[in-house]
Amino acid sequence: MVKVATYFAMTLGAFVFWQSMEKLHVWIALHQDEKKERLEKEAEIRRVREELLRLAKEKDLA
Repeated sequence: MVKVATYFAMTLGAFVFWQSMEKLHVWIALHQDEKKERLEKEAEIRRVREELLRLAKEKDLA
């Protein structure tokens, strides 16, 4: 009986551990995606800003 209870407890513990690791993995992946998207947006904003500044300088020189 103790062996059966121990086996059941270990199986349940492994299942809970597996599920929590899966949720953690999904959470990390989502946050990495959000960070990547944010960095891409910031890079695009910088490119547009630099292009506008370059055009403004050319306009002032002309």
